[in-house]
Amino acid sequence: MSFTFTTLKTAIQDYLESSETSFTNNLDNFIKSAEERILKSVQLDVFRKNVTGTATASNTYLSAPSDYLSPFSLALVDGSNNYNYLLQKHVSFIRDYTPAEATTGEPKYYGEFDDNTFILAPTPDSNYTFELHYFYRPASLTAAGDSGQTWLSENAPIALLYASLTEASIFLKMDPAETGLYNQRFEDALARLKNTAEGAGTQSQYRYDQVRIPIT
Repeated sequence: MSFTFTTLKTAIQDYLESSETSFTNNLDNFIKSAEERILKSVQLDVFRKNVTGTATASNTYLSAPSDYLSPFSLALVDGSNNYNYLLQKHVSFIRDYTPAEATTGEPKYYGEFDDNTFILAPTPDSNYTFELHYFYRPASLTAAGDSGQTWLSENAPIALLYASLTEASIFLKMDPAETGLYNQRFEDALARLKNTAEGAGTQSQYRYDQVRIPIT
């Protein structure tokens, strides 16, 4: 079982027996909300990628990629191509660690300043190359065209369907019990998806909250 953009829209209308204009006009929104809910509920290795960027001397901020969702690790790559992993901290820790942005050095910590920006501490004393390993937000099924598919529509169709039905039934102000049924079916499918993700990701890995120990 899998969905294209068209077949998922048709399924939503068939399940909820509605083709009313305002309802159909919001089908894209139901699907986008469903995708967002899934992506923020389970971390899937398929949605991980690496990018490199440069932090500028005396600038405590580092831009995040446009498709950034959440971090896995951030490493400073030195001239010998050694990776020095930064520890992720809350912005309040960053501010307390370096109250004055003029305090410079090799960054040891980073935090999510906002949705588009990281903050580094201490402020870089030179231009540094960083490699960010992160979870990204994939393109929505709604942007794939009528016959298009995405990883979620092919590999997690039940979760995507019932998350969409939950959003759509709320829009229709349906009986809470029926909405709850769709939501429970979504939760069940999400649990299976999490089991799959956890089973595929049991190997040892360095994360932002782990310290690299040299092998001697």
